[in-house]
Amino acid sequence: MRKLLEGLLRQRLLVCVLAIGVLAAGFQAYRDLPVDAFPDVSPTLVQIFTETQGLAPEEVERYVTYPVEVAMAGLPGLKQVRSISNFGLSVVNVYFEDATDIYFARQLVGERLQVARDQIPPGFGEPEMGPITTGLGQILFYFVEDETGKRSAEAVREIQDWIIKFNLQTVPGVTEVLSLGGQVKQFHVNVRPDALLQYKLDIGDVVAAVKVNNGNIGAQYIVKNSEQ
Repeated sequence: MRKLLEGLLRQRLLVCVLAIGVLAAGFQAYRDLPVDAFPDVSPTLVQIFTETQGLAPEEVERYVTYPVEVAMAGLPGLKQVRSISNFGLSVVNVYFEDATDIYFARQLVGERLQVARDQIPPGFGEPEMGPITTGLGQILFYFVEDETGKRSAEAVREIQDWIIKFNLQTVPGVTEVLSLGGQVKQFHVNVRPDALLQYKLDIGDVVAAVKVNNGNIGAQYIVKNSEQ
């Protein structure tokens, strides 16, 4: 120790230069250090959302959430799978090891999503991956209320889906806005069994006719008796 101190005293200029260099490097590191009030320490996360209509949380858990969780089991680098089943919405959080690349993790989840879709009953929703986010990505819950009482639950949901949601998605940093609750506009076809028997049709013919009627095609010629 004594020899070290003597050597440092003999090389005063070199010691001063090194000290100044260390101070400059420390100051530069301090300037580049990211500072956040809520530092993100969550692992690599891929979220899967499934919107369902008219299902209670118990049914969402049984018919939607559980098949998605089973499909995600055994993924490389998988750390944990957590889920939340609400009224009309299933959220499955798939956590990977910290060293897992987010794009690789999303590729793995995307490959398993098709397996999950095959296990979910028809009409119970389609699972989709959410945007790239972290465990701290969900920042706000809000509700829309008509204080006048003149609008129905369906009209309030339309305001949320077509006005509020679109405006919020234009805010920098907002990646997705999920709508939950209310009444989504639906179109129902009421079939008369006696009319089906009269015209010798079945439900499949009605479904096919509705699909064709809702299709968007360009203008074409009308062909009748081999003439246009």
